[in-house]
Amino acid sequence: MAAKKTAPPKKSDPALDLIRSLAAILGETGLSEIELERKGTRFRVSRAMAAATTVHVPAPHLHHSAPVVTVAAAPAPAGDHPGAVKSPMVGTIYLSSAPGTPPFIQVGAEVKQGQTLLIIEAMKTMNQIPSPASGKITQILVENGQPVEFGEALVVIE
Repeated sequence: MAAKKTAPPKKSDPALDLIRSLAAILGETGLSEIELERKGTRFRVSRAMAAATTVHVPAPHLHHSAPVVTVAAAPAPAGDHPGAVKSPMVGTIYLSSAPGTPPFIQVGAEVKQGQTLLIIEAMKTMNQIPSPASGKITQILVENGQPVEFGEALVVIE
């Protein structure tokens, strides 16, 4: 009597299992990015953060019998600018790839979408921050070596 052959059980891919575990940790902790190096291989899992939408509501118009003096409104803080690039993480800002090298960007420079704007060091990992859009750098709101918080405006691109 011949023995019936069965297919060998499927082996799980350890790399995929690790990535799935890291993705689960992101969901559980609310982190936006996690990176791990194991046996010379680096694994990085991140999720896209939705941009906050700001809605401006005009103030109600009041009628005055006396003349009204109009004062120019102060410009909105750069962090509220629609072209503000905000920090995706907590860390330390570096404007160039190494001390003594030219900065990635300067005010007035044209950048392309995906171009590195600066680096944020978080947990001893250097994270390149890419430009979300093409345009002109109008403001750099941080200094080299400065600590930044999640959501803090870094650069304004118009």
